[in-house]
Amino acid sequence: MMKFSNPEVLDKLMEGGFIPAHPLALNSDLTIDEQSHRRLTRYYLACGVGGVAIGVHTTQFEIRDPQFNYYRQVLEITADELFRSGKASSLIKVAGICGPVNQALEEAEIAQSLGYDLGLLSMGGLNDLSEDQLLDRTRQVAKVIPVFGFYLQPSVGGRVFSYDFWKKFCDIPNVCAIKTAPFDRYQTLDVVRAICHSGREPEIALYTGNDDNIVNDLITPYRFKVGDRVVEKRFAGGLLGHYAVWTKKSVELFRHLKEGLRKGTLDYPAVLQTGVEVTDMNSAIFDVAHRFKGSISGIHEVLKRQGLIKGIWCLSPEEKLSEGQREEIDRVISQYPHLVDDIFVKEFLLNDSKG
Repeated sequence: MMKFSNPEVLDKLMEGGFIPAHPLALNSDLTIDEQSHRRLTRYYLACGVGGVAIGVHTTQFEIRDPQFNYYRQVLEITADELFRSGKASSLIKVAGICGPVNQALEEAEIAQSLGYDLGLLSMGGLNDLSEDQLLDRTRQVAKVIPVFGFYLQPSVGGRVFSYDFWKKFCDIPNVCAIKTAPFDRYQTLDVVRAICHSGREPEIALYTGNDDNIVNDLITPYRFKVGDRVVEKRFAGGLLGHYAVWTKKSVELFRHLKEGLRKGTLDYPAVLQTGVEVTDMNSAIFDVAHRFKGSISGIHEVLKRQGLIKGIWCLSPEEKLSEGQREEIDRVISQYPHLVDDIFVKEFLLNDSKG
């Protein structure tokens, strides 16, 4: 079974990392814009992220479609830029893994060979498989690469799972983390409770993917009576599409929350208010008004405005900004300038061009 080869990364995973879901930079003809993609990776590193997730929903699942077949190339470009930085050994490097068991195993082999630490294993698009079959798939993938579980919301291709599924999922030895992204408090609670009752609570890091509830997730303790003891679990960090934009400000907020929790100095009313602001900003970029139809395009729109990528093109013709979404992005940028990192990005682009 493939275990962590780098104890430093495992420690960081458990302590809690800030991990943006990395978008895909494209040209207008839908070829990969490698120059912009590499620049985007360098931007995240300059922001002080704790890791990067590539080949995930934000990267666009269509990279796997036969007419594009970008999966390996995207992972290679991103890994190369991470290793060029000299920081790769201390970064949590996550590769998205999708599809039926044979495809998932192939992607796990690619990710492992390129130096990724974990595979973010999506169960999306596999509605024909039972929960037991998905658990068997997870066991097979876990023999190749440590698994980062992924509870994806149904509106973007996920499905609802039982508490029993997550309890059995946690029993798989090489499951090292779980990202909860059902955008649902009840379903999130199922995962946390399953971890606490699994007996592997210290070995499984909990990460929020709930872009609608980021700040609340990061500051909330979960406590369950397990036998004759009370087990507490907290979200260690976040792996989020929201973290792909305005990243410097989000890193600063993440660090503020982690430090405040450690020292007991958080001003909870102020923090909760900031949480509402972050949720409002996310509603604009994720196009909540249209059931997340323009979520990836919204991310691209922000990055394009800042000059980090050239356009908002997506591999799927269905993925585009919805009516009124651009105006919503205007609104939240104007409403919450303290959460926007435009000044940092300008300085980054200036320095990056000199390098």
